[in-house]
Amino acid sequence: MRMSLAQRVLLTWLFTLLFLIMLVLKLDEKAPWNWFLIFIPVWIFDTILLVMLIVKMAGRCKSGFDPRNGSQNMKKKVWYLIAMLLKLAFCLALCAKLQRFTTMKLAYVFIPLWALLIGGMVELGYNIFCVRRD
Repeated sequence: MRMSLAQRVLLTWLFTLLFLIMLVLKLDEKAPWNWFLIFIPVWIFDTILLVMLIVKMAGRCKSGFDPRNGSQNMKKKVWYLIAMLLKLAFCLALCAKLQRFTTMKLAYVFIPLWALLIGGMVELGYNIFCVRRD
């Protein structure tokens, strides 16, 4: 299943809007829900993205796949997978902290997010300065 850009944008907006509505209800104390429930749109969206990414990565294993110039593409997909897992770790740690399941310091909760942002800056710098333009 291949989604068009318009479908991906619409799906992103839908899940973002749903998450923001639930977040506002929680912050206004109109919804006494658990923080993990508030993040359900985020979990669903991330699951969809992870499944699509894993399917694309698994596509390299099929017969007839041309491996030329695929190593750079695979490295990018591995980075995307790591980024998704770091985001998931941050969201889980944040929910656990907000729900008071853990006494972890807030600075530790943000470590996966900081790692994700540093990795994103490294990738951006690499793409700007090191990628050869034809």
